[in-house]
Amino acid sequence: MTDMQSEISASAPISWAVKTDALGVADHVAKIVEQPGPHRIAVPGGNTPIAIFDILSRQTLPWGTVTISLTDDRIVPIRHPASNQAKLARAFDATAAHIEPLVRGNQVAPFDLVWLGMGADGHIASLFPNMTCDDQDSPAVIHTVPDPLPVEAPFERLSLNMAALTATREIILVVRGCDKKNILEAAIAGDTDVPVARLFRRANCPITIFWSRS
Repeated sequence: MTDMQSEISASAPISWAVKTDALGVADHVAKIVEQPGPHRIAVPGGNTPIAIFDILSRQTLPWGTVTISLTDDRIVPIRHPASNQAKLARAFDATAAHIEPLVRGNQVAPFDLVWLGMGADGHIASLFPNMTCDDQDSPAVIHTVPDPLPVEAPFERLSLNMAALTATREIILVVRGCDKKNILEAAIAGDTDVPVARLFRRANCPITIFWSRS
């Protein structure tokens, strides 16, 4: 066991972070940005990452070497309150980071880090257990429609596909809630086929889970 992580098993490249609050996640991301670049990072949407974005954007880091992309977004106008692109642009407005928009059908270059959240149904990015989507094998931005549409965000989506999410040197999952820990553990054990379980099976890079109760 190291100071930062405890291994789930000797064979799986999956570990649980010890410091799991916003500052712990920000520190992890900052260490990647501080390395000689350029760097490509994919980040999640929603409200959970905002506190982490705030910490990162106020740090003196070489943001000019960094391209930031969303893992997914709602298909809404840029000024819509549900636009993750707008939230990301506001968060990093004072930095020199390049914000790369999601464009349906675009091929995606590999990342240095893919940062994901996870829903209570095991979805990651906008890849849901039940959905219609563009099915592409190469790393790309695809159109997805959750079935049913979530009540809190009833929008069609753009998302990195599974090939793009796993074309990276490292993955981190930032997850909150005891119910979600059960989903993670079932996915790691291979007892489910929800999208996060498919991610674990497909990824060939280290995965660090930043889980906390709230």
